Amino acid sequence: MVESTGLSADEAAVPGIDGKTDLLRARDLRKRFGAIVAVDGLSLELRSGEIHAMIGPNGAGKTTAIAQLSGELTADSGSVWFAGQDVTGLGADTRARLGLARSFQITSLFRGFTAEDNVSMAIQAHAGHSFRFWRAARRDPVLRAPARALLESVGLGARADVRAGTLAHGEQRQLELAMALATRPKVLLLDEPMAGMGREESVRLITLLAELKGRVAILLVEHDMDAVFALADRISVLVYGRAVASGTPDAIRADPDVRAAYLGGAA
Repeated sequence: MVESTGLSADEAAVPGIDGKTDLLRARDLRKRFGAIVAVDGLSLELRSGEIHAMIGPNGAGKTTAIAQLSGELTADSGSVWFAGQDVTGLGADTRARLGLARSFQITSLFRGFTAEDNVSMAIQAHAGHSFRFWRAARRDPVLRAPARALLESVGLGARADVRAGTLAHGEQRQLELAMALATRPKVLLLDEPMAGMGREESVRLITLLAELKGRVAILLVEHDMDAVFALADRISVLVYGRAVASGTPDAIRADPDVRAAYLGGAA
């Protein structure tokens, strides 16, 4: 059974120290896989309109933490609050309907369908319609017009009619972002969105995420430190499932323990 930390709805919805509302809060999250402790008492906040990055070495628990926040994994203990509501006991589908959208380290697309088809299906799924009616839906302007607009917003307008499986890797990540945005999220949970990208593709995605700042809150797990320091308002450093430091990019860059343990001389 998941233990609650006892936060009230009022406590979970109060503004942060900079006056921005904490949309997402985790308190004392823990997750163990046999003898391995993946997440060990993790607490963090994601404020309205900000980009909060989680960094740390491989095995630090970042992906497990994202999975607990999204509802893909049930926490052994601790609590998750979203928009003032305790969502600890809710599954991923319910959290998604409330406004939590997640992307994965590996793209998850309908590779045989076009880019526009993929976004249209994401819109359709968010509206609660069955895919049994997909043949008719492919001609439905109620779905197609917003799908085209979302593709334009992520720089894929000219690639709308291309099958997802033939898109370049960076374009597939852009498509996945458009599909996440199709659910009209309040929060985006992005798990290494730049994994496997070349330099030009990474720069393009950094630009897209920067344009989203202020419109949607983003929790970003990323190994690309150029991206992290270019985008993040705050950074949390995870080691062995714990947040050992959290603060502004300047504070994290200047922290001697973080520099020694993770950033190294490049900081």
